[in-house]
Amino acid sequence: MNRRIREIAYFLSSQNFSNGFRTTLSILLPSLVSDQFGHLDTGMAISLGALAVSLSDAPGPVQHRRNAMLATVVVSVGMTLLTGVARLHPISMTLEIGLLGFFFSMFVIYGNRATSVGTAALLTMILMLDRPLDLMGILRESGLIAAGGLWYTAIGLLSSRLRPYQAARQALGQCIHAVATFMAIKADFYDISTPLDDDYRRLVAQQVVVSEQQDAVREILFKSRQLMAESDNTSRLLVLTFTDVVDLYDQILAMYLDYADMLERFGQTGVLPRFAALIRKLSIELDYIGLSIQASVIRRPPIDISKQLDDLWQHIEALGPEYGSTLVLRKAMVGLRAISQRLSIIQNNISQPAVPTDRADTIEYGRFVSHQVIDWPSFRNNLTRESSAFRHSVRVAVSLVVGYLLTLVLPYGDYSYWVLLTVLVILKPAFSLTKQRNIERITGTLAGAIIGVLILMFVPDKAAQFAFLVLFMLGTYSFLRFNYLVMVVCVTPFLLIVFSFLGTGYLDVAGERFLDTLLGGLLAFGASYLLFPNWESNQIVNTMREMLSANIRYMNLLLDGLSGKSLPVVDYKLVRKEVYVASANLAAAFQRMTSEPKHKQRNETLIYEFVVLNHILSANIATLITGLLTDRPRPYSAEVLKPIKRAAATLTDSQKRLLETQPVESAATRPVAADTVDAPEPTSADLLFMEHLQFIQQVSGDIGKVLSKGNWVDHPATKNPDGP
Repeated sequence: MNRRIREIAYFLSSQNFSNGFRTTLSILLPSLVSDQFGHLDTGMAISLGALAVSLSDAPGPVQHRRNAMLATVVVSVGMTLLTGVARLHPISMTLEIGLLGFFFSMFVIYGNRATSVGTAALLTMILMLDRPLDLMGILRESGLIAAGGLWYTAIGLLSSRLRPYQAARQALGQCIHAVATFMAIKADFYDISTPLDDDYRRLVAQQVVVSEQQDAVREILFKSRQLMAESDNTSRLLVLTFTDVVDLYDQILAMYLDYADMLERFGQTGVLPRFAALIRKLSIELDYIGLSIQASVIRRPPIDISKQLDDLWQHIEALGPEYGSTLVLRKAMVGLRAISQRLSIIQNNISQPAVPTDRADTIEYGRFVSHQVIDWPSFRNNLTRESSAFRHSVRVAVSLVVGYLLTLVLPYGDYSYWVLLTVLVILKPAFSLTKQRNIERITGTLAGAIIGVLILMFVPDKAAQFAFLVLFMLGTYSFLRFNYLVMVVCVTPFLLIVFSFLGTGYLDVAGERFLDTLLGGLLAFGASYLLFPNWESNQIVNTMREMLSANIRYMNLLLDGLSGKSLPVVDYKLVRKEVYVASANLAAAFQRMTSEPKHKQRNETLIYEFVVLNHILSANIATLITGLLTDRPRPYSAEVLKPIKRAAATLTDSQKRLLETQPVESAATRPVAADTVDAPEPTSADLLFMEHLQFIQQVSGDIGKVLSKGNWVDHPATKNPDGP
């Protein structure tokens, strides 16, 4: 099975596709059945309720999904009643759009699931603008929307009851797929034909994806009362496999070398392509494991690369003295064997009939997930101009109001609410995300309109058109959460075919939709640029501080191990998770910053170096801590500890350069354990170990040098953060 076929198999067995299929079925069936009895309007109202609730049905624990879906039913009914009355006069409708646009946009402070509930409420409000109803009609519409929402909720909960482990399997499969991709990128570091700078950029970007997928698995596994309470083999296997995959990812990260020096010295020996080939082979094997878990199918027999590893070792041994020390290659071999062994453990766990309970139940998994509290104080505390959520909500409210007023004064068509809909889906808290959504919305609408018009022009058969409608509908809801461009390309022909069935001229609809998209996109872009703009360059310093804090804690943990203390597994994994999250947040913030206008960016090159150096630092700390966890605790001498203490002191000084008011306590300020005073002098093995510690000190120093080159305080954007 080649990579492209695996990608298709991953998609067809993914949660995105299964959710898309369920949403398509839930929305399509009410309209089809009602149309058979001559009540299409009734079916469309029920479908609208199902659509609104589907937006809040994000992957996660069943109890969280249920609460969000029921909350969406309530707010959708409320918005239907309120909008049905308010739309009778432009002033009341303007007030509703402004006030509720702000209120529901503030839900962003409560996390993604609450944000989707707010989006569903605003979507219901916007779609009700096109429904002129009397009082009885408003009540009837509210009841039908409630019925549609409850219909979707029932289907969603029933599917979870029938397949309780499917969501966890799908999330875990996607996580493994992301780690396999990360490993494949690591293989490119051994390829002399790819620039290291490009490799690092792709690696850092993929690290963001891995972090997101790991959080998704934790959300489902560790917050699900059913999964954590079950004592059957399946639930234990899922938890154990995820734990091993995170450990495998840690080993992949820890497999860091001085790639530039390695490529220069050994690039012509032929040994590096063999490393790359073996790493890619292991990544493909890991990809197959993820697919087998996600699709619940029997996987192929595991591969055995011990012969290739032995051959590679002999190749390294055969290198002549003219190449100098081969220590870097030997370290790579050690890392490669460790990854291969971890992969074998995962394979054995999947294939064995039962999971040992002593492995599955020894970690307090609840400590690895965060808990979002929905309360009024959080809302009230964000009602300040300093809050990014407040500024975003103001932008949304103003843009929606302006869009609504424009549709009143401009000579417009029958579907002017598309302007507001475009504003709602495009306008995001970060400028870079709004810019990206804008481009994708306009491009996708144009491409989708062309596709839809061509189908309606050259495929006159109604049955064939309906088949295309279902196909595009399935694509719309399958790509909704992970590929916005493809979703827009699918939704436009889907809507054109629907309006064609309703007897509306599809060419007029296509033209109006494109113009509405342009106007809505212009409003969203203007608001994100001019109205309380949220420039990443003004905030990325906070993310950099968090990265330094996480690495200092990681380094403190290393110091504890070097001092002879036993490292608690849970504490180690919590600190490791903190480093992963901080690193992913920093990489994501840097990506957003580079998408902003050039004159708003500052220290771009220095921040990129900071991102890469912290990645290198984390990887090297992970390498040493992994070794300490497998060895018996023993104290090292003060001489051995000196580089790591200096490195921690350097990072603490770097925090101060970034205006950290309360720097994390560094290893340099902590007393050395008493048992290190009488520790033996360094042995020859310790000297090699010290080289690694000195490299950590060197990288920490490089981080300090990078920060010393930049101006992190005085910048035009910080003087006038709200100006263009």
